[in-house]
Amino acid sequence: MKNKNESRRSFLKGSLLLGGVGIFGPSQALAQVIADDSGIKILTGPYLQTNFQDDMHIQWISNKEAHGWVEYGMEPTNLDRIAYGESKAGLRPVGCIHRIVLKDLQPGATYYYRIVCKEIQDFQPYKLSYGAEVRSPIESFIALENRKDEVSFVMLNDIHDRPHSIGYLLDLDKDKQRDFVFFNGDIFDYQTDQQQLIDHFFNPIVDSFAKNTPFLYARGNHETRGKFARTFADYFSEVGYQAFTYGPVRFVVLDSGEDKKDSHPVYGGIVDYDGYREQQARLLEREITSPAFKEAAFRVVLVHIPPVATDPQWHGSNHAASLFQPLLNKGKVDLVLSGHIHQCKFFGPTSGANNYPIVTGGGPKDGSRTLIKLHADMKQIKVEMIGDLGQKIDELFVYRK
Repeated sequence: MKNKNESRRSFLKGSLLLGGVGIFGPSQALAQVIADDSGIKILTGPYLQTNFQDDMHIQWISNKEAHGWVEYGMEPTNLDRIAYGESKAGLRPVGCIHRIVLKDLQPGATYYYRIVCKEIQDFQPYKLSYGAEVRSPIESFIALENRKDEVSFVMLNDIHDRPHSIGYLLDLDKDKQRDFVFFNGDIFDYQTDQQQLIDHFFNPIVDSFAKNTPFLYARGNHETRGKFARTFADYFSEVGYQAFTYGPVRFVVLDSGEDKKDSHPVYGGIVDYDGYREQQARLLEREITSPAFKEAAFRVVLVHIPPVATDPQWHGSNHAASLFQPLLNKGKVDLVLSGHIHQCKFFGPTSGANNYPIVTGGGPKDGSRTLIKLHADMKQIKVEMIGDLGQKIDELFVYRK
């Protein structure tokens, strides 16, 4: 086993399964979900997210306005519970983007579920007309055990609209012993429309894992671009600031925003990423004083742009570093995971800058793509950096202080 210093020297020189198995195979599931004579279809899904409490967020997209719900239970032959979307002012949601939260789940238990959509054909003041109903095959997941003594996940970043890379890189994780999958930004070049989201992200993750294992998404600077950027967050439980505890780790997710100035002509004066980063810095300042943060065995930050000063022309990168770096030092963060620079790289602690190690994932091109694996227990964090030929680039150990 390498010690921490050996790992750094080596790198610089050279440069559980929580998801259950679906009842039906991918091709059979796809046929059952899409085929319906009425015209209503489930375009993609289900896909899972969570707030890392005793819940699971089940989400999908339909092609027409619909009333949706989830039927679930602890036996595949007895889906005896029904969950609906969150009511607001007494109104249950209808639409094409569906999110149902299953609450108060029993940690470690296997749950079976299917999603159901009933088309709304006509919506009159005193008469609602339904069309046909479409439902998915039965799938399963294992409820998260966030009070356990270990956590495992894998990280992908900077895919840049190469959807084939998602399944390919995830297949490099042979044992698939992971609690969740983390996407650390720039999965797209820019945001065009819903079909891009479906073809380049949701379909690949649903085919690979997302019906059975939840994922976490931190927005990158490329997700801030394009005409669909303002709609992007509607398809996720969260893509911005988050703080949660899972196992021995307190996680903080930061959104580093755009790397250009707010005044850059491409934005036409309709963005405020400086203010957004300042807002997150205030949240982070409160977070590092919280008991949950202070008492965790480890503190790990997930953010697309690494919080280190770079070339002065990249205003957003430097602004994020100036805000976040002092707070991360003050909070005695143990590790930061980032992307953005398209290099699998290790930044060791630097006097006068970051007091914590930073690991960045690689870029989108063949030969530079990476899968980052993390496992933490009460004694240490182990980070493995795997290249797209399946080779181990390096590993890093962070020990409890």
